[in-house]
Amino acid sequence: MIVVSKFGGSSLSCATQFEKVKNIVKSSNQRNVVVVSALGKRDKDDTKITDLLYILGAHLKYHVGYDDIWNMFYTRFVDVKKELNLKYDIEKDLNDLKSELTSHIQIDYLVSRGEYFTAKLISEYLGYTFVDAKDIISFNYDGRINYEVTEEKAKAAFEKYGKIIVPGFYGSFPNGHIKLLSRGGSDVTGSILAKSLNVSMYENWTDVSGVYAADPRIVSNPRSIPQITYMELRELSYMGANVLHEETIFPVQELQIPINIKNTNDPSNPGTIIKDKCEDTTHIITGIAGKKDFVSINVLKDHMSNEIGFLRKVLSIFEKYNVSIEHLPSGIDTISIVCSKDNIEKYLYEIVSDIKRELQAEVTFDDDLALLAVVGRNMAGKIGLCAKLFTILGDANINLKILAQGPSELNIIVGVSEKDYNKAIKEVYAKLIA
Repeated sequence: MIVVSKFGGSSLSCATQFEKVKNIVKSSNQRNVVVVSALGKRDKDDTKITDLLYILGAHLKYHVGYDDIWNMFYTRFVDVKKELNLKYDIEKDLNDLKSELTSHIQIDYLVSRGEYFTAKLISEYLGYTFVDAKDIISFNYDGRINYEVTEEKAKAAFEKYGKIIVPGFYGSFPNGHIKLLSRGGSDVTGSILAKSLNVSMYENWTDVSGVYAADPRIVSNPRSIPQITYMELRELSYMGANVLHEETIFPVQELQIPINIKNTNDPSNPGTIIKDKCEDTTHIITGIAGKKDFVSINVLKDHMSNEIGFLRKVLSIFEKYNVSIEHLPSGIDTISIVCSKDNIEKYLYEIVSDIKRELQAEVTFDDDLALLAVVGRNMAGKIGLCAKLFTILGDANINLKILAQGPSELNIIVGVSEKDYNKAIKEVYAKLIA
């Protein structure tokens, strides 16, 4: 049996954390493939290596002095090497990188060096073979993963070396140029390798003991979730639960490879298992998550429902401005288009104007909107759940702006004013989930 184990930046922030990772990896002979993020924060006032590299890239681009940034970056890696008594001549490789620093350096290449150097250090520390992600994770020129080539390269590397360390967060185009995944993409690297090698388990080691039923920054000591389905986690991740990169699910879901979210600082805790189907029916609601900064554009026109193609025309206006749509609650003569504020902010007034002019409709918008998702595989068919939600929010004097539920009954989306966001999560958790 093979297990892919991915360790996040918080698991690799310093020499002490490296020691914890080594103990975890060596405690099982199944952990033969290890994926690592770049060195993370040592404390709340520290800076992640990836952030330092993005800052360094900006300094280079605009011809701003960067000695302080470089020295912080250099020192972090050299300190780990010295504290672990490693032989790897990282100083030489770091100085070679410094000689490449110009305003024309490829930013993806520069930022990827965080994972690269972290993987080089821990490969020696664990006695595993370093395999560069650019030699395994293959992108097509359109930016999509070429799974066929990636699988072939991953299997070849594993069969050749047996125990491998792979830096996360990047791969390469066919011409060898580095291509980054989206931020947090080391989770996805692990998932891709898990699929490519058809492993028995994908472990994702972080600084929390699994997935919680609510954001612990808002709800004190929320209960942990022992088991959760791929789809439930996708819903919670999409709405702000950021334990795992939301794109991580897709590669492993096809082969039904379970994911285990574990805590590097508490390895005996079972954490959360994510899989295709869960038998546990203990809780009707699995969890609640949410995000602020949404805008609802409300379109009103008499006899809208009888006008063929009306919705298509509205949506085509959003498409023209390349604005993605989150939700579409509607009535007989009204439709609301909910978008992320970041996506629509630059084009809001143009879109409102176009809808008025092209469709002769009344248009208003509400830019004080937060969305909450109440998620649970056991919610389907449970009578009175929405009524309870109404009552909880009403008793807390919270105005409900949006209520939407998909046909699968996997989630209920609630829209409230941003000032009521934290209060709504606390109330719903306390009275419906805890």
